[in-house]
Amino acid sequence: MKTKRKIKQKSFGFHNQNELLVLSLRNDNGMRLRITNFAATLMSLEVPNANGKLVNVVVGYESLQDYIEKSKGKVSRFLGASIGRYAGRISNQKISVNTVDYPLYHEEGIHLHGGKNGFDEKVWEIDYIDEDELSISLSYLSEHLEEGYPGNLRVKVIYQLTNDNELKITYQGISDRDTVVNLTNHAYYNLSGEQTITNHILKLNCSNYLEVDKKQFPTGNINSVLGTKYDFLNWRKLDELEEKGILDDTFIFDDEGDRKVLIKSEESGIKMEVSTNQPAVVIYTHKQFPDWNFRKGVKYDKFPAICFETQNYPDAPNHSNFPTAQIKAGELYENRSVFKFSIQN
Repeated sequence: MKTKRKIKQKSFGFHNQNELLVLSLRNDNGMRLRITNFAATLMSLEVPNANGKLVNVVVGYESLQDYIEKSKGKVSRFLGASIGRYAGRISNQKISVNTVDYPLYHEEGIHLHGGKNGFDEKVWEIDYIDEDELSISLSYLSEHLEEGYPGNLRVKVIYQLTNDNELKITYQGISDRDTVVNLTNHAYYNLSGEQTITNHILKLNCSNYLEVDKKQFPTGNINSVLGTKYDFLNWRKLDELEEKGILDDTFIFDDEGDRKVLIKSEESGIKMEVSTNQPAVVIYTHKQFPDWNFRKGVKYDKFPAICFETQNYPDAPNHSNFPTAQIKAGELYENRSVFKFSIQN
């Protein structure tokens, strides 16, 4: 039997007048998760560092009200949010499902992260909080033709902590019509808790990446990372971002049984391992945050954080050589990703 518990920080009415809440979980090691049902957002994640001190490794705002007020921005609107119906860019201003064209919202020909008002703009329902399983489930009904997509799509996200210091994020979706779907989480990570990720070291089990054009649309070509700035097959420090530029790219995992990202902070000693059932990860390193209202006492420098958006390929509906993003009516879509934290060796 699930034990239901709601923790209020402050409540707001928004759009459909559903109550907005901040919810939290804590495991036996003190690791603490905070989320809100506004955009099913990951607000903070506190993890023990090498000295046993808790470090918040997820970039977030000071208050729930800040998430609401900044949700109309470009980068700021996605901070920690759940992204859908389709994470990433879609070209051609439309998708085709069963030979039927569905026009999509676009700006300068670009449809991004689900459209004008994607899932990051929605108030999600709180299904339950399970204190025994340390999990929170939230759901949202995306109605037929919302942002142009076919089908009434019921989506769910389950956040779960384990006593092995793992955060499990599982997205699910079922539609009453054939449709396309690609969900992910857009948390920004900094394993030092502040300043910069240039003291982080990254390793990817990805021998290939997607080539993109000037609008960041995939060209359809899949290129080798060897001899490029995208080669993280061995550990590489991120201090070279200043010289080589930000990452805003799709990396393709090599092996279905070993789809992993590894990153660690030399400062805090925290190591994060990301594993997923998805074929790719979009990695984004913003150059510098504006003067946003981050948590008190926290400052960020150049290259403040890194996103690991585990997902299908961007623009997959328009590339026959990409893994399909289409699901049949009644078919379960599922994105399972695990973020495991430890102290580096």
